Amino acid sequence: MEKNLTSGSVFKTIITFALPYLLSYFLQTLYGMADLFIAGQFIGVDGITAVANGSQVLYMLTVVIVGLAMGATVTIGRAVGANRLDRAAEAIGNTITLFAGVAFVLTAVLLLSVDGIVAMIGTPTEAVDGTAQYLTICFIGIPFIVAYNIISSIFRGLGDSKSPMYFIAVACVCNIALDYLFIGYFQLGPSGAALGTTLAQTISVIVAFVAIRYKRTGIHLHAGNLRPHRDMLGGILTIGVPTAVQDGCIQIAFIIITVIANYRGLNDAAAVGVVEKVISMLFLVPSSMLATVSAVSAQNIGAGKPERAVKTLKYATAITVAYGIIIAVIVELTASSIVGLFTTDATVILLGTQYIRSYIVDAIFAGVHFCFSGFFAAYGRSYIGFIHNIIAITLVRVPGSYIASKLFPTTLFPMGIAAPAGSLLSVIICLGFYAWLKRRGVFAAK
Repeated sequence: MEKNLTSGSVFKTIITFALPYLLSYFLQTLYGMADLFIAGQFIGVDGITAVANGSQVLYMLTVVIVGLAMGATVTIGRAVGANRLDRAAEAIGNTITLFAGVAFVLTAVLLLSVDGIVAMIGTPTEAVDGTAQYLTICFIGIPFIVAYNIISSIFRGLGDSKSPMYFIAVACVCNIALDYLFIGYFQLGPSGAALGTTLAQTISVIVAFVAIRYKRTGIHLHAGNLRPHRDMLGGILTIGVPTAVQDGCIQIAFIIITVIANYRGLNDAAAVGVVEKVISMLFLVPSSMLATVSAVSAQNIGAGKPERAVKTLKYATAITVAYGIIIAVIVELTASSIVGLFTTDATVILLGTQYIRSYIVDAIFAGVHFCFSGFFAAYGRSYIGFIHNIIAITLVRVPGSYIASKLFPTTLFPMGIAAPAGSLLSVIICLGFYAWLKRRGVFAAK
């Protein structure tokens, strides 16, 4: 087994597992930004727009795949925690079989849907061809995107969060080098950005396969493990599907809010765009805690140590709340300077400062429901994360943003309040589910 998460200090276990995961998230964010940054140095506005639109679609797809892979992480983690390495091997084999099929279907469907996707996201006419080229090349590389995320989910289920960090680091370095080669030297435009992304992911997967050969996990895969088993696949999908749908809906909500800002005018759209980029970076810690809680709790549940799973939830929640308070205070004091790093336009800085000062409060509440979502997923109840996110999005986040945009046309501050308000509702729902499940004895030792 790569890393035992069922003994020793719970707090230390959380920190040692979360830090590599946090760095992985950071590198993945950097990986996604590299295409746009380098494209901005060598190609025109139409090419930059094509890369921006294409990368947004690809990011949403990746988020859904990662959510689906959560089922594999939890299932493998529970088997490892119970020291059922035979069942862990079966879970890994079925994960490989399942996602091989997912990769094949996704590649075929997406390649046939390129033109429809380009039209659906409202791509400007000048950027249509570039966006289509970018997406076509990236969709051809879907098997490698799926492979990377599945390999990473398997390692995390085994308790190893460092190896996925190394894999994404390799991809990040290769992507930057290949982008300069294809976009800068060969002047391939959006196609060059897509080639860099796809080839970098391919290299990362090759490195991962090499690493697997030298890893001593105590788990031995056989051809029989690849044979689909209804119960095993059902368990993986029961956890993975709600998480994937939930994450997909969250990304759609972000897109809708962007559209709402677009209708307010160019300055408002630019301000919201800048703040969303800042928020995505600041929320790396809460996001990493979701995955940490699910992986650590899953092993402890499998080992028959639910009290450690509950401690994991409590410690992780305390960490994210403390982080959220510190970040909120810092941002409140330096909001205009932070927004000013991305633009020199005085109007955009003013609007962005208004938006981020109300939005940043969400750093306190979001981390709490992220931790609960990871905890519920470890217990095979990822549907709770789906429920509270959908309710918050449909009842508060999106309608709140829309109403605020109409009632307060001269300021973005009220529009930003919708984010923490939605998260607060999610926290209340999570606490209700936790109390209900606790009364039913779900968290008690068996």
